[in-house]
Amino acid sequence: MENSLKEQKLDLQSDRTSTHTFAGNQLRLWFTAIAYILMNDLREKCLVNTEYKNATIGTIRTKLLKLGAVITIYKRRVLIAISSTCPDKEVFAMIYERLSRLPCPG
Repeated sequence: MENSLKEQKLDLQSDRTSTHTFAGNQLRLWFTAIAYILMNDLREKCLVNTEYKNATIGTIRTKLLKLGAVITIYKRRVLIAISSTCPDKEVFAMIYERLSRLPCPG
């Protein structure tokens, strides 16, 4: 439990409540809580048999999410073009495959 609190505080900056209003600080806490839930689900459901299965949220953020890409938006799809020399392109393909197999609640 302490490690998950530490991840949320250090990696997602949940302790950064620097706005002047209570509602603004509450909204920031909600966003970090939702981000923690999403990142934890990504780790549990999509990164199971990869080198990132036990990685912290900070590592997943820096290695997988902070990435340069070209995003093209069409009417019915979004195309994300990653460099062909990206070291984790197999992991991205696996994440995409596993995300597309998850049931869509809607």
